[in-house]
Amino acid sequence: MMAATPDMETILYTRQGCCLCDEARATLEQHGLTVQTIDIDRDPALRDKYDLLVPVVWIGGKERFRGQVNPILLRRLLEN
Repeated sequence: MMAATPDMETILYTRQGCCLCDEARATLEQHGLTVQTIDIDRDPALRDKYDLLVPVVWIGGKERFRGQVNPILLRRLLEN
């Protein structure tokens, strides 16, 4: 299994006015990750896929979190 590193691609699927999304971004950035945000409401396919699931976080090409980012699991992911 490949460990995540701060320079790995990190994508946060989000939408305007989402407090959990703001918290997720802050947690990811606190762990040194550079976050690319994608607003699901700008793409009907993404809105259909992630509508009630945001925030959704992909790190290193794999979906890692939905709904919220668990800091303990994130730390483990980054340390392995």
